Amino acid sequence: MTDATRRPRRSSGRITLDDVARAASVSPITVSRALRGERSVDPALTARVREAAGRLGYVPDPAARALASQRSSQVLVLVPMLSNTLFVDLLEAVHRTLFPEGYQPFIGVTHYDSAEEELLLHTYLPHRPAGLLVTGFDRSETARQLIVRSGVPCVHLMETSTAPGVACVGFSQVDAGAAITRHLLARGRRRIAFCGAQLDPRVMQRAEGYRRALREAGLYDPRLEMLSPERSSIALGARLFEEMLQRMPDIDAIFFCNDDIAQGGLLAANRLQVAVPGRIAIAGFNDLAGSDQMVPPLTTVRTPRSEVGRAGAEMLLGMMRGTLPLPGCVELDYELVVRGSS
Repeated sequence: MTDATRRPRRSSGRITLDDVARAASVSPITVSRALRGERSVDPALTARVREAAGRLGYVPDPAARALASQRSSQVLVLVPMLSNTLFVDLLEAVHRTLFPEGYQPFIGVTHYDSAEEELLLHTYLPHRPAGLLVTGFDRSETARQLIVRSGVPCVHLMETSTAPGVACVGFSQVDAGAAITRHLLARGRRRIAFCGAQLDPRVMQRAEGYRRALREAGLYDPRLEMLSPERSSIALGARLFEEMLQRMPDIDAIFFCNDDIAQGGLLAANRLQVAVPGRIAIAGFNDLAGSDQMVPPLTTVRTPRSEVGRAGAEMLLGMMRGTLPLPGCVELDYELVVRGSS
C-alpha cells in the first residue's frame, strides 16, 4: 500500500482533502475547486481528482468547507407546504438543478404563516447558507429585513415583480386567472362564480384576474365569489360547490382556484346529478394529477412549476457564483388546458 492510498493519521480515520491531493498529485485547493466543478479547472485534471476521491472513498466535510469559505454549500428553500403537488414539483426541479452543481437544498415549510417563516430565517440564516429561494413576496417586514441584512443571494419564486434589484421567476397569476375566465365567457357562460380556498396571495391574484375579465365583459357580480380560508382540498371543493349552488342557483360556471377543490366540485356535481358542462361548466387551476381522469376531464390552467424551480435555481447559481451581477425577473408562460368540463 502506498502512502497516497493509506488511511489518514487522524484519530477519526476520515479520508481528508489532503489525502486526495496527494493521491492525485495536485494541491488541496485544486482538489477543492475540481470537486466543486469550477470551470477554471482543466477537465482532465478534474477527472483525475474525482477518480482519486472515489478510489479513496473521500466524502467532503460540509462543516469544514463552510468554515473555510465562511459560507456553506446549502441552499435554504422556503415553501408554504409539502402536501401540495405544486410545491413538490418545484422542489424536485430545484434539487435536480442544484445538487449536480455541489449545492444541497435544505427545505423549510412555512405553512403560510409569517411567524413560522421568521423563525425559519432566524434559525438558518446564521449558518450562512450559500443561497435562498423563497415563495412569493408576501412576508413580514421582519422577514424581509432578515433576508436583506443577511447578504445571502435570494430568488423569489412563483410570482413576478418589476422592482429594481429583485430576483424572481414566476408567471402572472392575474393574467392566468383572467384567461380561464375569458375562456368560460367565450363558451357562452354569463353567471360565472369563483370559489377560492387558502386565500394566499397567489389565490387572490387569480381572483383579481377573474374580476378583471368579468368587469371587462360588464358581468362582474361580487355575490358570485365564495372565499374560504380553509386549506384547499377535495372535500372542501365538494362543500363549496353545494353551498354556491344553493346560494346562487342561476350560476352557469364555477372557476375554482385550484384543481383539488375543482375535483371535489366535479365529484359533488356527479353525486347530485348536476350535468357538467351542460348545466354548469367547471374549471380549475394548476393541472394537478388526476384532473385529466375526472368525469368529465377538468379544464384548467397548466402552471410551469417545474420550470419555475429550474429557472429559479439557475438564476440563484449565477448569483452565488458572481456570474449574474444584476438579478432580474423571468416571466414564464402558463397554458390553458381545455377539457370536457367546460
